[in-house]
Amino acid sequence: MKTQGEIESEVSEGMGRFEQEYMGRGPKDARAHLIGDLIVVRLSGVLTTAEQHLVKTLPGDKGRDLLKEVRSHLIEIARPTIEGMIKGITGVSVVSMHHDISTSTGEEVVLFTLAEPPAFRESKKNKPAESRQTFESYRTSDFDPARARLAPLSQR
Repeated sequence: MKTQGEIESEVSEGMGRFEQEYMGRGPKDARAHLIGDLIVVRLSGVLTTAEQHLVKTLPGDKGRDLLKEVRSHLIEIARPTIEGMIKGITGVSVVSMHHDISTSTGEEVVLFTLAEPPAFRESKKNKPAESRQTFESYRTSDFDPARARLAPLSQR
């Protein structure tokens, strides 16, 4: 069973590969966040030079609208591939997928709603050690100022 971080990392890498293979350019950065039954993927730096030029040169919002329309259409065509990837990573079916891209920042966001939260194991770094005392286990009544001593500076 994977950890939450492993799931997020695999989704980030998979979406980055998708951008590279289907859109012709991989993102400069890809981050995925698993929040219950939602996966939010944020891809930065996804616009190609041609797309940036298109947005800047067409009058009004025509470039922006055209780019968003083409990107949305490509995402819809690849939807079964993307959803299969997410199911393969999480073990849970995708119920819905939402997508948007900013033509001014070159940032793309994809949101997946899953049929249920995926199962994952707790990572070792987030698991409290059994030998550690929690903050609540310390009582001020146990504090004895007569026994509290600081080590000399040379021994610290």
